[in-house]
Amino acid sequence: MKRLFSILAITCLMAIGTVNANATTLATTTATVTSVTQDDAPAEELSFHQELKKRFIEGGPGFMGIVLLCLILGLAIAIERIIFLNLSTTNTKKLTQDVEDALNSGGIEAAKEVCRNTKGPVASIFYQGLDRADEDIDAAEKAVVAYGGVQMGQLEKNVSWISLFIALAPMLGFMGTVIGMIQAFDKIEAAGDMQPSLVAGGIKVALLTTVFGLIVAIILQIFYNYIIAKIDSIVNDMEDASITLMDLLVSHKK
Repeated sequence: MKRLFSILAITCLMAIGTVNANATTLATTTATVTSVTQDDAPAEELSFHQELKKRFIEGGPGFMGIVLLCLILGLAIAIERIIFLNLSTTNTKKLTQDVEDALNSGGIEAAKEVCRNTKGPVASIFYQGLDRADEDIDAAEKAVVAYGGVQMGQLEKNVSWISLFIALAPMLGFMGTVIGMIQAFDKIEAAGDMQPSLVAGGIKVALLTTVFGLIVAIILQIFYNYIIAKIDSIVNDMEDASITLMDLLVSHKK
């Protein structure tokens, strides 16, 4: 976890440096385009990447920087969870068959050795159940249920942070919109006149914060749904494997 936060800190510093560099580049580009336009020469259209950077900088460093931070942190946690869940996925049918063969050939210790050599929560649950199999079936079943809860907690670790960033990003965007509208009306009040040029800039900035907040929420929501589906799949495998293990232990006791 410390390594993850170190990576996040470095990424944030790089992102801030990139935004500052982009701001300088955009200012230079804008000045160049303005001079070319004044000379009646055709100006080049900005690419999608350049347009995105331009709109991001126009949104203001305050709220846009916080929204970008939500995206970076949310993606970092999502990628870490996806890697962890993929490493936790086990071929349950193969593991069950190997455990059954080991029970028939070498007994409980051989089956435990198979589980020790297999990664994933299903193998860990199998090991806990086999470790209590010498006592009785009820003790093995309680161990499987208890350790299953522990493994579920490991699978769902830090997922709540992703849902927080999903909710936080559009809320920050809406807050930026409200503040931008307030600033626009302050300009109208100070000028004493309802001129479109006075409020157009403030309204544009306000809408940009909302757009980027919604984009961040959409991106993180896709990752979040994938992670939840992956967790549900692993939990279902754990439950099915637990029932199969109890059947195997009952057959082995007879």
